[in-house]
Amino acid sequence: MGSGEPSGRDVLARSVRGQARHVALGAGFGCVHQLGEALVPVLIGVVIDQAVADRDAGRLLLWLAVLAVMYVCLSWSFRLGARSGERAAEEAAHTLRLAVVRRVLDPRGGAEAGLLPGELANVATEDAKRVGAVNMALMSGMWAVAGITVSAVALLVTSVPLGLIVLLGTPVLLWLGHLLSKPLERRSEAEQDRAAHASGVAADLVSGLRVLKGLGAERAAVERYRRTSRVSLAATLRAARAESWQTGLVLALTGGFIALIALVGGRLALEGSLSLGQLVSAVGLALFLLGPLETFAWVNAELAQGRASAARIAGVLSAAPAVQGGEDAVPEPVRGALRLRGVRLGAPDGVDLELPAGCMTGIAVTDPAGAEALLRCLGREADPETGSVELDGVPLTRLDPAALRASVLVAAHDAALFGGSLAANVTPDGGTEGPDPLTERVLAAARVDEVARSLPHGTATEVGEGGRSLSGGQRQRVLLARALRTEAPVLVLHDPTTAVDAVTEARIAEGLREIRQGRTTVVVTNSPALLAVTDRVVLLDGGRIGAEGTHEQLVRADATYRTAVLA
Repeated sequence: MGSGEPSGRDVLARSVRGQARHVALGAGFGCVHQLGEALVPVLIGVVIDQAVADRDAGRLLLWLAVLAVMYVCLSWSFRLGARSGERAAEEAAHTLRLAVVRRVLDPRGGAEAGLLPGELANVATEDAKRVGAVNMALMSGMWAVAGITVSAVALLVTSVPLGLIVLLGTPVLLWLGHLLSKPLERRSEAEQDRAAHASGVAADLVSGLRVLKGLGAERAAVERYRRTSRVSLAATLRAARAESWQTGLVLALTGGFIALIALVGGRLALEGSLSLGQLVSAVGLALFLLGPLETFAWVNAELAQGRASAARIAGVLSAAPAVQGGEDAVPEPVRGALRLRGVRLGAPDGVDLELPAGCMTGIAVTDPAGAEALLRCLGREADPETGSVELDGVPLTRLDPAALRASVLVAAHDAALFGGSLAANVTPDGGTEGPDPLTERVLAAARVDEVARSLPHGTATEVGEGGRSLSGGQRQRVLLARALRTEAPVLVLHDPTTAVDAVTEARIAEGLREIRQGRTTVVVTNSPALLAVTDRVVLLDGGRIGAEGTHEQLVRADATYRTAVLA
C-alpha cells in the first residue's frame, strides 16, 4: 500500500467505527429491553405482595395490565435492537469485503503473496463475516451490562447483601471468561488458516480438473485434498473443543453464581429480612442474570474468533506492495517505445533491449523462466533488481501502475476467462450492445468467429466458469481476442497460440499482424508461425541477448535459435 494509505488495522477499526450509529441505536433499544426484562421479576414480586397476598382482584388486574404493556415493549425493543445490530454487522462485513478485494486488485500487487486464491476468498468472506459480527457482539455486551446493572440495583433495593454479591461477583466472572477465551482465540486462528488453505487447494484442483483427468492424476489430487481436508478438520475440531470447554466452564461458573444468590436470598427470607414477594423477585432476578452472563460467554467467544479473523484481514490489507512508488501520469500521446537498460531480475541478467514504437517484435527464449521474468518487468508486477525499463523514455517506476497497465497490456497465456457469454469475455460492455465493427475485426483476427459458429448460440453462448465449456485452443483464441479488443498502445503477448493447430496458428499470426499494424506489439513465444510475421526477433539466451534479426535470418544463421524454435 502507498505511504499515504491507511494500514490494515486502521481499515479494520474504521469499518467498526463506521457502524457506531447503528451499534449505539441497537444498544439503546437493547438496554430498554434489558431494563424491561429485569423489571418483570420485580413486578411479579410486587403483584404477589400487593395483590395476591392481600387477595385484591382490582390490583391484580391492574398489575397484569402493566405486565402486558411491559411485554409489548419488550418485544418491539428486542426487534428494533436486533435489527440495528444485524445491520451494523452486515455493513461492517461488507465494508471489509470491499477493502480486501480492493487491496487484492491494487495495481501495485503484493496482497496475494504466499496465499492461494481460495485462501484470499476465505479471508474476504468468512473472516470478514466474523469481524463484522464483532459489532453485534459489542452491542450484545452492552445489553448484558445494562441487564446486570439494573438487576444489581434492583437487588440492592431489595437486599444489600444480594446486590453486593452481584456487583462484586460479576467482574470476577467476566475476568475468568476472558481468560478461558484465550485458547479459543488461538485455535480459531489456526482453524481459519487451515480452512482457507483447504479452500485454496480445492479451488486449484477444480480449476485444473481437465488437466488432471488428461494426466490420469485424479487419485493423487484427491489424496492431496484428503490430507489437506483432514488437517483442516482436525483444526476445526480443536477449535470446537476449545469453544465447548470455554462455554461449559463459563456456564458452570455462572450456575454456581446464581446458586449462591438463591442460597443467600433463601436464608434472608427464612430470617424474615425478605417478604415472599421480595424472595420471588430476588430468585427471578437471579434467574434473569443467567441471560446476560451467558451473553458475556458468547461475546467472549465471538471476540476471540473476531480477533483471529481480524489478524488475517490485517495481514492482507497491510501486505507490502510488490512495486513501490509511481505517481506520474503516462506521457500523452503514447508512442509505445520500450527500452530495457541493464535489467536484472532472476533469469534476465543485465539485458539491454530496444523495442521500437509501432513495430511487432518477437522474443524467443531458451529458458521459460526468462520469459516469465521479462513479462513481470514489462507489466510492472515486479521492478528490476538493477537497471530500468522505460516507456517513451520515462522509467516505469515513475508511472502510476494503473495508468501504465492501461497503456501497456501484458496478456499472459494462462489468463482466466470469466463466467458468462463469449461476447461478455471480449467486449468492454459485456456484449450488451451487440457486435460493433472493431469487435468483429478482433474476433476474425483471433479466429474466434470460427469458434462462435460452432457454438449453439454464437457469441451469446455461455462459456461456463473459467471457460470450461471451451477447448484449450478455443479459450486461447478468446483470450487473444480480449487482449486485442483493448486496443492498448503497447500489447505484450505471451504464447497466445500454444493450444491451437498449425493451420489456425498461421491464420491467427496473419490476423494479428494486420490488426496491430502501426502499434507496438511484443510477442514472447517460440512459435515459428508467430515469429515469422514479426518485424524483428530477439533471442533471449541464458538471461542475455543471444541474437537479433528477422526470423528467416536467425533460422539460417543461429544454431541456438533453430534449436529453441524448430526443435
